[in-house]
Amino acid sequence: MFERVLIANRGEIACRVIRTCRRLGIRTIAVYSEADKDAQHVRLADEAWPIGGPRPAESYLRGEAILDVARKAGAQAIHPGYGFLSENTDFARACVEAGIVFIGPKPESIEAMGSKAAAKALMEKHAVPLVPGYHGENQDPAYLAEQARRTGFPLMIKAAAGGGGKGMRIVRDEAGFADALASAQREAANAFGDTRVILERYVEHPRHIEFQVFGDTHGHVIHLNERECSAQRRYQKVLEETPSPFLDAERRRAMGEAAVAAARAVDYVGAGTVEFIVGADGAFFFMEMNTRLQVEHPVTEETLGLDLVEWQLRVAAGEPLPLTQAQIQARGHAIEVRLYAEDPEQNFLPGSGKLQRLVLPAPSRHVRVDGGVVEGDTVTIFYDPMIAKLIVWDANRPQALQRLRDALARCEIEGPKSNIAFLERLARHPAVVEGRIDTGYLDRHLGEFLEGDAAPAERVLFAAATAALLQEEATVPAAAADPHSPWARADAWRVGHAGKRVVAFERHGQRYEVAAHGHGGDYDLAHGEQGCRVCGARLQDGVLSARYEDEALRLPVRVDDTRVLLHDAAGRRHRFARAGAFAWASKEAAGGNQVVAPMPGRVVLVKARPGERVEEGQELLVMEAMKMELALKAPRAGTVESVSAAQGEFVEADAVLVRFAAE
Repeated sequence: MFERVLIANRGEIACRVIRTCRRLGIRTIAVYSEADKDAQHVRLADEAWPIGGPRPAESYLRGEAILDVARKAGAQAIHPGYGFLSENTDFARACVEAGIVFIGPKPESIEAMGSKAAAKALMEKHAVPLVPGYHGENQDPAYLAEQARRTGFPLMIKAAAGGGGKGMRIVRDEAGFADALASAQREAANAFGDTRVILERYVEHPRHIEFQVFGDTHGHVIHLNERECSAQRRYQKVLEETPSPFLDAERRRAMGEAAVAAARAVDYVGAGTVEFIVGADGAFFFMEMNTRLQVEHPVTEETLGLDLVEWQLRVAAGEPLPLTQAQIQARGHAIEVRLYAEDPEQNFLPGSGKLQRLVLPAPSRHVRVDGGVVEGDTVTIFYDPMIAKLIVWDANRPQALQRLRDALARCEIEGPKSNIAFLERLARHPAVVEGRIDTGYLDRHLGEFLEGDAAPAERVLFAAATAALLQEEATVPAAAADPHSPWARADAWRVGHAGKRVVAFERHGQRYEVAAHGHGGDYDLAHGEQGCRVCGARLQDGVLSARYEDEALRLPVRVDDTRVLLHDAAGRRHRFARAGAFAWASKEAAGGNQVVAPMPGRVVLVKARPGERVEEGQELLVMEAMKMELALKAPRAGTVESVSAAQGEFVEADAVLVRFAAE
């Protein structure tokens, strides 16, 4: 076994690899960019070395700089994690040439599967089922358009060197092909430095099911069962689980054999994933092979009781696979979701900033948290904004889903916006609960998973006010000294009339006021024309219990001087910011005379021209930030007065990019 391993990655996966290395007694060497000098993977590693600037191209994608650190630090092997250089043939080959073990497949295997086009040609030779399409070398737009017509619409354009949903577009008809091709190539060039694409017949309402495979240097290749990854938004996985609720034993066997055949076709060594598209009729087709450890590998670990990073290390050190195919025995059901700094209500705009509050559930046999940040850390603009992965396990799927709901309810993120409420709706949605979600469902029905700006139900507002009143009363010092003193009562008592308190909240830019009479858990509450009698309210151990007009409710709640966070009887999350009772300044409308950058990023396309007349919703610019393209559109119809951005320019958040003439 190795004594010193360098981890050529950052964030959650670097911390994940460090944990296994520490358990095995392996000394870990981290590398870090300027933006990551105080990151958790730097603090957890036994030693850490700087490798350059904050952008990936200046640091984590600099293979030679990483190899230089490996030589200086005496690393015997390099673990690439996922992303960055994990599937880079040149880097894997450079490691071999430097006499340093690359903890992953052979460079030739990465090369064979690194191009979707070449991989499909190879799979065709080994009788692995393929979706009809084009995966040739001719990339002339006119020729691709001709191949698109032959393949038929709808079809999918995919970056040949891609993954993670980058450089992918669905085209419904011939008229939209040229624009979709240009957009996919542009995104592929930004993400992978390669504009080549392949075309595939688009399978309507498909499922995405992948098989974990493992090979060693002794000629053994096995699979470790499947993962269902059909819950996706814009080709990005949102929820992963194993076993798949769709597969029966016969189909699982057939797909597993196809996955092993795909791995054998490239003489595969180490951890990999063979991904399949599965139609509603159960027919399955090879999609691609990821020649690395997947983000969602923990669900496989939880059902099999294995450590796949340990397997990677042992196989890379020349040991045979620890188990045979017949010895792989799954138990129970596991589900994973990813907590992101992003705003689902703003088209999942990636966020950045300091994590002012980060509360995650305590690890247990049923709950696992794989994270790369802690409270007080900063989510930067330079990398993927994932905060943590939340993994749950239980004896069966319904119980695992309930574990997931309970675990999400205990999560809280303040600072950048997060997707927690979105994930909570996902975990309760009938399409997920019934196991019938397909890869396009979220994009077709996204509104079903978003909160929107709808006003909260009166009962929810009264529950939030009750929690706030109890919290206020608990902080009155005199109450503990003399509970019979009128001065100890936090009820706004006045001579000659009953006292009234105003509890004020802000939510989605709206102010809500609740008038309250009473004390000690018994209140008369009013919001506008609506009133409610609250009796016997108690706040203890994060739970609010009370009777609302004789209906008893018990709700999870967290409350302090700044906010109230509660879940209603249906499990929906509601967050209210505490506001001053008699001080309120409404936000000024942003107006429609300018377009600003929603976050820092690079301008990749400028379509607007000064003096041009545009319509509301017309695309004016395209930005690239946090590995994704953002289309900035006209807020209203009007005339463009000025354009303050050029193609290729990096702009800061809130920079004015386009101004409209006043009308």
